[in-house]
Amino acid sequence: MTFLSSFDLAIFFAVAAAIVIGLYVTLDGFDLGVGILFPFAPRSEDRDVMMETLEPFWDGNETWLVMGGMTLLAGFPLAFAILLPAFYVPLWMMLFGLVIRGIAFEFRSQGGALKDVWSWTFAAGSFVAGFCQGAILGGFVGRSITVVDGRFAGGPFDWLGPFSILTGLGVVAGYALLGACWLIWKTEGSTQTFGRELVRPVLLCVGVALIAVSIWTPFAMPKIDQRWFGWPNTLLLLPLPIVAVAAWFGILSMRWSPREWVPMALALLLFQISLAGLGASIWPAALPGVMTIWEASSMHRTQAIVAGAIVVILPIILAYIGYGYWIFRGKTQPAADEA
Repeated sequence: MTFLSSFDLAIFFAVAAAIVIGLYVTLDGFDLGVGILFPFAPRSEDRDVMMETLEPFWDGNETWLVMGGMTLLAGFPLAFAILLPAFYVPLWMMLFGLVIRGIAFEFRSQGGALKDVWSWTFAAGSFVAGFCQGAILGGFVGRSITVVDGRFAGGPFDWLGPFSILTGLGVVAGYALLGACWLIWKTEGSTQTFGRELVRPVLLCVGVALIAVSIWTPFAMPKIDQRWFGWPNTLLLLPLPIVAVAAWFGILSMRWSPREWVPMALALLLFQISLAGLGASIWPAALPGVMTIWEASSMHRTQAIVAGAIVVILPIILAYIGYGYWIFRGKTQPAADEA
């Protein structure tokens, strides 16, 4: 414990939470994105292939959601105790969306007369889960959370507003982009063509959302304005928007490239850069305008124990998930072709 006692564990938990959230958003993002694209698929056979690309991975992606909640609770219990009631409504809606899409995933694979119903249920659950995640993000960054005596004192819909709706739709578009790039990488034939054709419209939606959020947040929150446009922060943070713009144009120009993995890699980069920009905007706040990560931290003993567990568990999870992706690498073939 000597090293842990001399290390700033609040920063450790902030970084760990950022890593876990980044992994969840990118890995479960393409999963939800494929579901969001379901209604636009030209044929039932294409939807079958889309579902088969997810089958080895979709359950494991939820691991990051659980671990993210555990990290926030153990590292920043004061912030967690305020955020949970502040976002009860979008959280239960998100969980409901994840549950019904899981049910639809299993029942749709059985075929039958209700196959189309389960397809629409899968798409609806994916959309609801993605939108709620984006709305929570918008409510966290762009809405004032009412706190009295260290407790949430607002209403159940304080999170809802034009900005949170914008971020909700922006995340849906971003997930759809990841889903389309995933189809380019993992499928062939008409399903891959479908993914390539959808990249441009969803990428345009992502670009509009990123520009709108980038303009909105500095004007709405002076601290973010000072963070991005005060010297020398502007010089230090300038690489983030430059890389984001380069990734955006890279996806647009490479969507028909024979290097089928490139659009997916660039889409992941765009997501991670966007999250890094968000982190840079609010650092070191655990709750913007309310408390910092140090003010929200748990007892040092608790942090040391949980930090030790994270150091052990996180590499194990990464190893078995990485092994799964390695085992199921390559193109997904339709079940009929495999037979």
